[in-house]
Amino acid sequence: MDFMLEEEMIDLLTFCLQNPSSDIVVSKKSRFQEIGKELFDDGGVDAMENFFFVVDNRIQGEIGQSPKDFRSLWNGITDEWNHH
Repeated sequence: MDFMLEEEMIDLLTFCLQNPSSDIVVSKKSRFQEIGKELFDDGGVDAMENFFFVVDNRIQGEIGQSPKDFRSLWNGITDEWNHH
């Protein structure tokens, strides 16, 4: 399951980065928020950090863009996660 979530996160964020004005970006971001909640429920903040780190590295390597701005979409899941 971890691999599937990682791949889904990569697909979601890559789409959002490459198509920022698309009508479906809102739904992609919403699903990304759901994944963050799932990760937190399964493994806490460590799981969130680990997944985002891997996804960030892969996306930067594949398309040369950083998804770090999307970290803030997980704000509110836990007080321990607070990115701007």
